[in-house]
Amino acid sequence: MSAEGGSRAVVAALAANLGIALAKLVAFLITRSSSMLAESIHSLADSGNQGLLLLGRRRATRPADEEHPFGYGRSRYIAGFLVGIVLFSVGGLFSVYEGVEKLRHPHHLDNGVVAVVVLLVAIGLEAFSFRTAIHETRQVKGDASWWGFIRAARAPELPVVLLEDLAALVGLLLALGGVGLTLVTDDPIWDGAGTLAIGILLLVVAVIVAAETQAMLVGEAAAPATVAVIRDVLGHSPHITDVIHIRTLHLGPEELLVAAKIVLDVELTVPAVAAVINDAESRLRAAVPIAHRIYLEPDLRPPAAEPAAAEPARAQASTPPAH
Repeated sequence: MSAEGGSRAVVAALAANLGIALAKLVAFLITRSSSMLAESIHSLADSGNQGLLLLGRRRATRPADEEHPFGYGRSRYIAGFLVGIVLFSVGGLFSVYEGVEKLRHPHHLDNGVVAVVVLLVAIGLEAFSFRTAIHETRQVKGDASWWGFIRAARAPELPVVLLEDLAALVGLLLALGGVGLTLVTDDPIWDGAGTLAIGILLLVVAVIVAAETQAMLVGEAAAPATVAVIRDVLGHSPHITDVIHIRTLHLGPEELLVAAKIVLDVELTVPAVAAVINDAESRLRAAVPIAHRIYLEPDLRPPAAEPAAAEPARAQASTPPAH
C-alpha cells in the first residue's frame, strides 16, 4: 500500500476525531447524555489510535543498527496491535459500563436538542474522514473486496482507519438513535441502550483489529502474488536451473525478507556462483522493490525418493513349499 496514502488517511481521521471529541464532550457537559459521553470517549480513543499509528510509522523509519539488524519496521505492527488491544478495548469497556449504569439508573436529558445537533455535525465530519480512507484504499486494493483487503493487507494503517471510521459512523447513528428515541418517548432508557450498543460495537471492532494486527506482528509471508513473482524471477535468471523452496517474511509493511534455496549449473566456479547470485538479487529487487533482505542458498536438487521394493509375497505364494 502507498505510504503517503496511509498517512493521509490517518491525518484526516486524527483531525476529524479531535474536533468531534471536543464537540461531543461539550454536548455531554450540557446534556448529561451517557450516549454523548460514550461517543466522546470513543472519539478520544480514536484520536489516540491515530496518534499511535503515526508514532509507529515514525519509529519504523529508523535505520537498522547492531541490536536491530533488520530495522524497526515492525513498530507499525506494534502500534496497530495496541490500537486494538488498549484503546479500542478501553473505550468499549467504558461504554458498556456506562450503558449498564444508565440502564440501571436512568435520568432525563437536560438539553437533547444540543446532542442531536452535535451528532449530526459529527456524522458529517466522520463521513469526510471515512471518504478519505475509502479513496486511499481504492488506490491500492485492486480487485480485492473490502473485507479481503483488510485480511490481506500487510500495512496496518488503512485497515485500522477503515474499521475505526466505520465503527465511528455506526456508533454515531446508534447515539443519535438513543438520544432521538429518548426525546420522542421521554424515556431515558433509550439513551442507556444506545450507550451499551456503542460499547459492544467497539469491542467487536477491537477483536477484529487485534486479530489482524497480531497476525502481522507474529510474522506474515508475502502475498501469494508476490511469491509467484519471486519464483518467476529466480526461475528465469541465468544459470539457475531450479528453485527448491522460497521463504518470505514481512519485516515491515514495505520491508520484505526473501530466502530461497536454488539449484545452479554444476559446472560453475565459485566466482561464477557469486556473480549469478548477485545478478539474481538485482533482478529480484527490480521486480519486488520491497525485498530489502535477500538470501539465496545454492544447493543440489534432492534425489527423488526411490519406490519401495515390491514385497515378494506374491512370488513366495506362487512357489511351492519345499518338502
